[in-house]
Amino acid sequence: MVHKEEVEAFFRQLQNEICSGLEKLDGKSIFKEDVWNRPEGGGGITRVIENGNVIEKGGVNFSAVFGKCPDFLKKELEIPASDELSFFATGVSIVIHPLNPFVPIIHMNVRYFEAGNLSWFGGGIDLTPHYVNNDEARFFHTHLKKVCDTHNPSFYHEFKTWADTYFYIKHRNETRGIGGIFFDKLSATKDITVEQRYDFVKDVGKSFLTIYLPLAEKNRNKNYTEENHRWQLLRRGRYAEFNLVYDRGTKFGLFTNGRTESILMSLPPLARWEYAVSPLPESPEGQTIASLKKGINWAV
Repeated sequence: MVHKEEVEAFFRQLQNEICSGLEKLDGKSIFKEDVWNRPEGGGGITRVIENGNVIEKGGVNFSAVFGKCPDFLKKELEIPASDELSFFATGVSIVIHPLNPFVPIIHMNVRYFEAGNLSWFGGGIDLTPHYVNNDEARFFHTHLKKVCDTHNPSFYHEFKTWADTYFYIKHRNETRGIGGIFFDKLSATKDITVEQRYDFVKDVGKSFLTIYLPLAEKNRNKNYTEENHRWQLLRRGRYAEFNLVYDRGTKFGLFTNGRTESILMSLPPLARWEYAVSPLPESPEGQTIASLKKGINWAV
């Protein structure tokens, strides 16, 4: 049996470990911590790092909130609005916006939810390069596949397909980046125990630094032009569009009276929108756009 206190403690530890690893990577800036309380119950720890050697803006957020289920959540759970039901939710959410356009944006979220007799895990990790590099995309997905295969040989294909569908900007007809894995409402089944679900989520969380540090170190000192920076800001604009229109975590936080500053931490410090941008197909920018589609088999 998995206890919510155990999960909450692990997520607190995960936040500490990832913040420490990112500070060592950056070598200049450190995280500023903001402890907050939610009037209806619970709270969290927001940690933000800015204006560093590697990270222009990043956040590693922990939260553990509880209280009465709001109506929108009851509707999603198919519970009558008149029923009294409490919920508990805890998790860690990370978004890193790097300074160098050749270092990719990365996002990870791992979470646990309880309401009445219901409980499940959710989360995922995805990569959003400003410039898609095929070797780096294969490295990222191959590592995720290894994490998934350790637990179940069907996980990677299932959760990679889920990520392709979830991290999709419908109004742009393109994926947010090169995807990754995404999963939600993972509860116990006749074949998989809740303890096994928890072990998988822990391994996903622990994979963050192993995956991101090599990608950031490889690209952090690459020279870039004003045109590269312009393209980075345009891609950040797409990132902002997804998070504000489609992201479930953003909606859940805002609709449950979460802390707005922490919820919108995922937005980049600067972004750009231009009318009808259409890079040449043979350009690095055009080749990146061509890679922003579902169903690419990146894993070796």
